[in-house]
Amino acid sequence: MAAVLFDFSGTLFRIESPGSWLRAVLADSEVSLPEPELIRAAKELEAVGAQPGGAHPSAPVPADVAPIWGIRDQSSELHRSAYTGVSRQVTLPDPALHDRLYDRHMAPAAWRPYPDTAEVLGALRERGVAVGVVSNIGWDLRPVFREHGLDRYIDAYVLSYEHGIQKPDPRLFSTACDALGADPRDTLMVGDDRRADGGAAALGCGVHFVDHLPVAERPDGLRPVLDLAG
Repeated sequence: MAAVLFDFSGTLFRIESPGSWLRAVLADSEVSLPEPELIRAAKELEAVGAQPGGAHPSAPVPADVAPIWGIRDQSSELHRSAYTGVSRQVTLPDPALHDRLYDRHMAPAAWRPYPDTAEVLGALRERGVAVGVVSNIGWDLRPVFREHGLDRYIDAYVLSYEHGIQKPDPRLFSTACDALGADPRDTLMVGDDRRADGGAAALGCGVHFVDHLPVAERPDGLRPVLDLAG
């Protein structure tokens, strides 16, 4: 393979738990909640799909959010509106906390790389394999990579909100291949979403899937990429 493309969330990095997410925002806002209430609110936020990078909604999204939910990754405005819209189904001590929760998920501290992320990215760099990140996202994830010391391994970032298109649209993968100067037939796409990331196959890319698991439960899920990349 001349190039490997990686998804971001659930592939190279994992968002913090809903409880940690809510605790961080409450602490920064100097708002306290009794522990049972905090646990309840965190579970409700998870159930409605309020945490970007977290669980999908377990029930239909509200009627006023439904029209944008499927295209939320096409712009930063849509992304924020969609996630704060579902978040507001959950009662919190201060309505402003919904926007603060959204802001928190963009902080590098909210993300952890999988245990083998640095190892695999470093090995690809040593082999001269170009590496790109292709993500359905509504904000700039580059600071996350910089904060965790991984930016030096990435040759191109292709983010849906910067192009107004989202996976599985083949145009996003084509843009990434062009940015790397790679033929799609010599490119591997690695991701956790079979529909979204599987869209790369339409260009002739190889596709490999990993499981979207907590960091502690997936210590070496990326290592097979090294064998596939050759």
